[in-house]
Amino acid sequence: MEADMGHHHGDQPVPESRQMQRLALMVIVPLALLTLMGLALLWPFSGIPDSGYAPAEQQGARVISVNSKPCADGIEQEPNGCGTATIELDKDAEIGKSLEVELPSGPGEPVISAGDRVWVISGDALGEETHTIVDHQRANYLWILCLAFVLALLAFGRWRGITALVGLAATFLMLLFFVVPAILAGESPILVAVVGTSAIALTVLYLTHGFSLTTTIAVLGTLGALVLTGLLALLFVGAMHLSGITDDVAQSVYVTHGVNMQGLLIAAIMIGSLGVLDDVTVTQSATVAELAHANPESSFGELYGAASRIGRAHIGSVVNTIILAYAGSSLPLLVVIVADNSSFGSIASTQLIAQEIVRSGVATIGLIAAVPITTALATWAARRSR
Repeated sequence: MEADMGHHHGDQPVPESRQMQRLALMVIVPLALLTLMGLALLWPFSGIPDSGYAPAEQQGARVISVNSKPCADGIEQEPNGCGTATIELDKDAEIGKSLEVELPSGPGEPVISAGDRVWVISGDALGEETHTIVDHQRANYLWILCLAFVLALLAFGRWRGITALVGLAATFLMLLFFVVPAILAGESPILVAVVGTSAIALTVLYLTHGFSLTTTIAVLGTLGALVLTGLLALLFVGAMHLSGITDDVAQSVYVTHGVNMQGLLIAAIMIGSLGVLDDVTVTQSATVAELAHANPESSFGELYGAASRIGRAHIGSVVNTIILAYAGSSLPLLVVIVADNSSFGSIASTQLIAQEIVRSGVATIGLIAAVPITTALATWAARRSR
């Protein structure tokens, strides 16, 4: 491992003393063991409990033709108008059996054209089987987009692109096989988020950037900022009496699975912050290592000041990224506010808006704190290595 510990965020090695390498291992190994213990204690070995809710089974189908006709009341129904569509279920493709179904109507319903691949659910009305078109099939386009994403990453990132893909896969596996199942199994969402984000940070950062002192400093800075983010989220969610239930999806999760929605909100804030935090901490740690290597005679104050100035420039753009990301996800709500000529002050205290403000505010404070935390740790380590 010591041979690997000489690599950092960039492609050129920065000398690291064996003493600091051993110290880094003494710090990171206990953290890794604690994370493994948390995974073992919270892992949903018994599986996800049955909620008693069985979603309607979907079947694939192809639209053969669309037969539009004037609506009986003279008012056209959005988005397809009135009439029927002739479809062929995938299971009936070999025998050529077709069905006639009503065109879907209402806000958010799919726009249907001949040749479309769609999803259909079946039901029973007065003893007769009925079929309803509910959505388009998108698997082929999703695979094309994923392939383009992978090729672009590998073409530009090369070996780093491969390690980034492995880290991305590890993140998804952790979310799908631990975080979500453990929450559904009744574990505290906050505890699950703490263990899950720690496992993701340890796995992804070392996979992507290699085993080095620089990466270890970035891990410690990330975990320190995550702790602060979690504490602030816990404080403000409780103080502002946010329930975490602001839409139909959240209400369905609470009613169907009995999840602690306040805890789920805090967990979501922590997990959402992790993706930006690791970028900032790795950059700051690598920056300090490069500055120290370029000017070995610099004092702690000089090194910390120079790296902090770079961090402030970086944090300005990243904070804007966070705010724009939350604004983008809440754009329909902003449209309603502007259209109704509502003042922001009159609605800021409503739960829906307050929840988004807490999300962005807490995540931003944690992100800002990550810079001095990581910079101080990296500067101390650089001075000790010298």
